[in-house]
Amino acid sequence: MSSFKGLWRTVGRTKTVKSIDLATLRRSQPAIITHDEASVQAPTQVLQNASVKNTDDNEKAARALSRVISKPDFARMDVLGQFNLGFMITALDDQDLYIIDQHASDEKYNFETLQQTTHIKGQRLIRQVTGCHSAEELTVMENLDIFKANGFDVEILPDNPPTTRIRVISQPVSKNTMFDKRDFSELIHLITEHPGEMVRCSRNRAMFASRACHKAVRIGDSLSKNQMTKARIGHMGEIDQPWNCPHGRPTMRHLLNISHFKQEYKANASHRTLQLSGTLFHTK
Repeated sequence: MSSFKGLWRTVGRTKTVKSIDLATLRRSQPAIITHDEASVQAPTQVLQNASVKNTDDNEKAARALSRVISKPDFARMDVLGQFNLGFMITALDDQDLYIIDQHASDEKYNFETLQQTTHIKGQRLIRQVTGCHSAEELTVMENLDIFKANGFDVEILPDNPPTTRIRVISQPVSKNTMFDKRDFSELIHLITEHPGEMVRCSRNRAMFASRACHKAVRIGDSLSKNQMTKARIGHMGEIDQPWNCPHGRPTMRHLLNISHFKQEYKANASHRTLQLSGTLFHTK
């Protein structure tokens, strides 16, 4: 962390994240991102898209962050502190600063954990549902575990003719959500589009998103460095898509590259010195 200590001495501020002037950080354009232990020159547009300056296009920012941050990078990040009781400031390889939303990042971890581990209870149907196309039947029979995890119990009738070989005998139940055959059909489509993945119908995803949000740490909660390092930053390296919460709120942005910031500060300091000299020695 020697370069950061030098930075704090250079700018003449105390070593606390709360003293950072975010307006100054936003004006600084990052130059180099380190990735997998090696410094690489990243395209300017990618860095701009990953920056705090990008407040309009979260999808573009997520794509940019995925290009400059890998999962192991989160474990290598140093937590510098908490800003405004809502954001964590981290450093990667003594070169780049990132700002991470403590609520959104925790919410996304909770959401993906629920997605992967929750088995929803099903309620047995009085009137059981039958009838699928042959290809859909095959998809269902090969992915019974996914349907069961989503609360749908399916009975296989192998001796029946095609389109009548499966029967839905129970469907998911929740006190706040009503499920029906459309959710079952959506699962078939999602499994076809994402083979080998644990998929959830949209109603289940909405239910998980609500639970994840209520369980997550809040904006305004004070966090220790240990909490930020292990329970927050570490979790981001364990999930598939850490860039946005399930409601679309961004989880992190790139703040600045330290070398570039130092150069800009020195240039501005020299400019101010020249201005002062011109004022002192100006004669009419």
